[in-house]
Amino acid sequence: MTPGFLALLRPTGPWRLGHHSGNRDRVDRIAHSDTLFAAVSSAMQRLGMLEEWLGASSDAAVRLSSAFPFQGKTLYVAPPRSLWPPAPSARLRWRGARLVPVQVVADLIADKPLDENRWRVDGSSECLVPVDRPGPGPTRIAVRSAAAVDRLTGAVEPHATACLEFAPGAGMWLAVSFADDDAANRWSEPVRAALRLLADSGIGGERSRGWGRFESPEFRAGTFPDLLIPKPAEELEPAWWLLSLFQPGETESVHWNRGRYDTVTRSGRVESSAGWGASKKSSRMVVEGSVLISDFPLRGTLRDVAPDGFAHPVLRSGMAFALPLGWKVVAP
Repeated sequence: MTPGFLALLRPTGPWRLGHHSGNRDRVDRIAHSDTLFAAVSSAMQRLGMLEEWLGASSDAAVRLSSAFPFQGKTLYVAPPRSLWPPAPSARLRWRGARLVPVQVVADLIADKPLDENRWRVDGSSECLVPVDRPGPGPTRIAVRSAAAVDRLTGAVEPHATACLEFAPGAGMWLAVSFADDDAANRWSEPVRAALRLLADSGIGGERSRGWGRFESPEFRAGTFPDLLIPKPAEELEPAWWLLSLFQPGETESVHWNRGRYDTVTRSGRVESSAGWGASKKSSRMVVEGSVLISDFPLRGTLRDVAPDGFAHPVLRSGMAFALPLGWKVVAP
């Protein structure tokens, strides 16, 4: 059992979660774990705890998942690629759902068939939502216009930026786990304090416009995997369901010729007084929802992605937040 908690973030406005393409007219539907790690690290710096935080993160004492949507009491998540999509349906295109309720994952793990009459795919959020839930899904993508004005010449440069808007009662949730009880006692309250600080300053892009902010978080303490899914059957081969981005360490052993996974290239820009806006080095990372087969729990690494000659390291988190799943494939 791994101690930890869930944090529910209720946005007070739109969020700008940059797309891996870099285009301003596109936005991601989840807040990736490397973005959250950078945001929490910035908050830890303001709290005077940055060096100790980076040491604890490097030692895997604390791990952050990516942030996924929720609506009401329903938590959505990137489903395990070994179990999703289920067998084709004449009524429903399961494959169109990028995010599904956590309970659906629990049913798939327990080999319970999904009733196609209970679900629909919400196109705006790409979520599998209950048919008895009226209205839209938890999120939708919108494009908002703005203009940059040159204070010297008065020249105006209009531009449009995509953002994520949230339905009433919807928001984003993430999971935080600790290596053991000692790590939980040391870091549970600082991480909660960092998230409370980020509620006012925001996460993601366009924070100067007030985007990315949220109400004071709601926390649900417990242990993993029980906070989300049941334990896997002991007779199954060990496999790990990623709820974060992942970049393996040099000595990490993963059966790459098996499993179900995909990768994405992550880049971005530095936010530092030593060089604001400088381009980070890119990294190839395994995406959320991937299922990897390994004889040992996944660990991951923190990698320095600072531009050459930069004044200080810039760390991108590839530390794994992964739940034990057990290897089986039910998807066609």
